[in-house]
Amino acid sequence: MNKFLILLITAMLPLFGFSQEKVEGVVLDSEGANAIGLSGASVYWQDSQTGVVTKYDGEFSIPYLREFNTLIISYVGFQSDTLTINEPKTIRIVLKSSNELDEVVVQQKRDAIQKTYFSPQNVITVNSDELLKAACCNLAESFETNPAIDVNLSDGLTGTKQIEMLGLTSPYLLITQENIPMVRGASQAYGLTFTPGTWIESIQITKGAGSVVNGYESISGQINTELVKPLTDKAVFVNGYANQNGRYELNTHFNRKLTDKWSTGLYIHGNKRTQKEDNNNDGFLDAPLADQINVMNRWQYQDTEKGWVSFFNVRFLNDEKQVGQVDFNPDTDKFTTNAWGSEIDTRRFDTSLKLGYVFPELPFQSLGFQTSYSLHKQDSYFGFRAYDINHESLYSNLIFNSIIGDTRNKFKTGITFAYDGYDEMVSSTDYSRVDRSVGAFMEYSYENLEKVSLTAGLRVDNHNRLGTFITPRFHIRYTPWEKGSLRGSFGRGKRAANIFAENQQLFGSARTINIASTDGEVYGLEPEDAWNYGVSFLQGFNFLNRKGDITLDYYITDFKNQVVVDWENPQEVSFYNLDGDSSAKSFQVEVNYELLSRLNLRTSYKFYDVSTDYNSGNLQKPLLAQHRFFVNLGYETEAKENGSQWKLDYTLHSVGEKRLPDTSSNPEQYRLGEYSSPYSLMNAQITKVFSKNVEVYLGGENLSEVQQDNPVLGANDPFGPNFDTTIVFAPIMGRMFYAGFRFKI
Repeated sequence: MNKFLILLITAMLPLFGFSQEKVEGVVLDSEGANAIGLSGASVYWQDSQTGVVTKYDGEFSIPYLREFNTLIISYVGFQSDTLTINEPKTIRIVLKSSNELDEVVVQQKRDAIQKTYFSPQNVITVNSDELLKAACCNLAESFETNPAIDVNLSDGLTGTKQIEMLGLTSPYLLITQENIPMVRGASQAYGLTFTPGTWIESIQITKGAGSVVNGYESISGQINTELVKPLTDKAVFVNGYANQNGRYELNTHFNRKLTDKWSTGLYIHGNKRTQKEDNNNDGFLDAPLADQINVMNRWQYQDTEKGWVSFFNVRFLNDEKQVGQVDFNPDTDKFTTNAWGSEIDTRRFDTSLKLGYVFPELPFQSLGFQTSYSLHKQDSYFGFRAYDINHESLYSNLIFNSIIGDTRNKFKTGITFAYDGYDEMVSSTDYSRVDRSVGAFMEYSYENLEKVSLTAGLRVDNHNRLGTFITPRFHIRYTPWEKGSLRGSFGRGKRAANIFAENQQLFGSARTINIASTDGEVYGLEPEDAWNYGVSFLQGFNFLNRKGDITLDYYITDFKNQVVVDWENPQEVSFYNLDGDSSAKSFQVEVNYELLSRLNLRTSYKFYDVSTDYNSGNLQKPLLAQHRFFVNLGYETEAKENGSQWKLDYTLHSVGEKRLPDTSSNPEQYRLGEYSSPYSLMNAQITKVFSKNVEVYLGGENLSEVQQDNPVLGANDPFGPNFDTTIVFAPIMGRMFYAGFRFKI
């Protein structure tokens, strides 16, 4: 494969001579010597899919397209600017603050989900407008209106939503926060619920092999979350949420610009559920009793004259959950047979620093440093089983960016250090360990935006358990005709599976734990090693004078080694190294189209073929629907001068049958069939925007009232041999309505 990479790059060298015409410039917040470059401003050609986002210092470079001449520049909190551009040039744009205006005229609104035609990587950007289409109270609930990610319940107790992409669960995704690894290790099961939805500015979803800059663990893709910035977020923001099942949430943001260079923000999130729900009358809570407090302080420094930009975060979280039987009282029933129950208490502290420097005389050259520290402590028990894990993590990444010859040929290089210390107890068995790694990477990119772009990366890492290994990644984009973008990619990913933290649902059952392999370096198992290959085609079109696009992609993940999690014996869960073949094949077709003015349709179909050689033979992955169909309709009325308008959103998920783990050896009353029945879920939300400062929303989830009859097997005998809460294939909660408000100044 390494020889193939070298040959492919060599074959592309003749293309490096192609010319490139660009419009370049900088976006500033004011005139004068104290002007600050606006990082993350949108620059795009009107009526096209071509756009870029400004860098740390507000600089941008966008291809000059002869068929378009209207360039739009927009940024949250500032008036959008529109320029007529008839030739490639260098420009300087100063945006006016919205607070200085008597009236703001929006020339054109960006799509809530953006796809780029020119990036070699298959990246989908979800902005804050999309997140507001549903009451996404946390990151795990932010993908309900996005067909790229599948959302499922992980078990019948905790109500935790698990995400999947390309047919693989979240441990095979690299989940980062501002490109720093975040949801991993001990936080794998519940970490997505620790980022409140209002803190999110945008989400970038990368399908297939990611960048070597961000590490070696990405196998099926990457999800990166950008948080709101103190400089550009509202000075005061308040969001309140409540649903009929007793879940209440409150989010507050307080931001202040201290000086021309310093800004800070304090973000507080709290949620609580004290109401006991048991709609299926099985004696078990349909959703956990929960209490969370989450506080983050964020600092932003920006000095565009000298080329410095920095972000510093510090956060504390306390999350408490109680699950199990409705009558369970921890004070009297813990570790007794009075009632089956569980408590999951998590305390987490994390801090991160991002520091960037752009050479003033060489704007194409920069140096970046990222570092983070976290301490994650989870104390939990499930019936008579105790599971405690403390995870201390340190991560640092140093990145240097520059060019080779001219700005068409760019490179990134740097070094990475990571430390993970685990203090893990499963009942009375100690699985404590330390993981250390150091690596170096080099990534080259070539940009000829009219025809070809490519990115080729290579990193070498030394890990105390995984050994020394090489991770290659390659992405290429070709534009065969107007509004067409053909991509291809391949890459390797490697990771050490944290089998208990990633599969905590196993503790909510009577299954015994069997680690069948003992010769490996992690729990006696070998590290997971996989290659991902993919092709994608994006075509924009105009039909009946309305724009749209269609995307087709096909990805294959081929495991060279995998930690097989075998649920096929209902009395045990087994972990062992792959002996044979394991692959995940994913096909998706997606269409986006403006049906009528301000009425947009998004629809997709997905097919999965995910199979593994188990000890009992080759089987499709359990609890994964091979066929999924998705529809989203969004409508907005025309905004009035004061900003008032109505917004309506409707989403349909049709989920095909799922293969269920084998339960044929159970007594008859505890057996399930071979496959689940297909079902359809409907969600809807209506938002009334009264002004630029106040809006309220009302919505409903699972409007079709789909419920699994028996999410808890053996509910009548939770301490018996057939108790199992791990086989969940449909919603547990029935129809649910919610309401909320947003206030911002």
